[in-house]
Amino acid sequence: MKQDQRLVRVIELYRTLDKDNLHLLAEVYADGILFEDPAHRIQGRMALERYFSALYKELDSIHFEIESATRADQYAWLSWTMTLSHPRLASGKSVTVSGASRLNFDEHGMVLHHRDYFDLGALLYEHLPLLGPVVRALKRRFGA
Repeated sequence: MKQDQRLVRVIELYRTLDKDNLHLLAEVYADGILFEDPAHRIQGRMALERYFSALYKELDSIHFEIESATRADQYAWLSWTMTLSHPRLASGKSVTVSGASRLNFDEHGMVLHHRDYFDLGALLYEHLPLLGPVVRALKRRFGA
């Protein structure tokens, strides 16, 4: 049951996280957290808080829909859909990308390693004014 509570805390964090409650990261992430995604590698909770603070200042909106959660021992997997709006992406329209997160918990139930997997092109490159058409054409050509 303790493992279930760990996962529930992470899910609830991402369902409610916004620029005004970034202090909640301390309730889920260990001080030595390693957070990785296709574009970043961030070590330490204070660095993670700075990253999220800068990110949320730039975004008009962001929302995570958690679709499934699986746990085993000290590890867990989440599948999710993220919808965000950034003034410099897709002319400020919402962009949606699916992904998954692998979480590793420490002995105290805190997330020690968080690794996100998603298509960076679908999130970012396809929506940039000059690069977007090229990336979309390449994906069509290679059947992606």
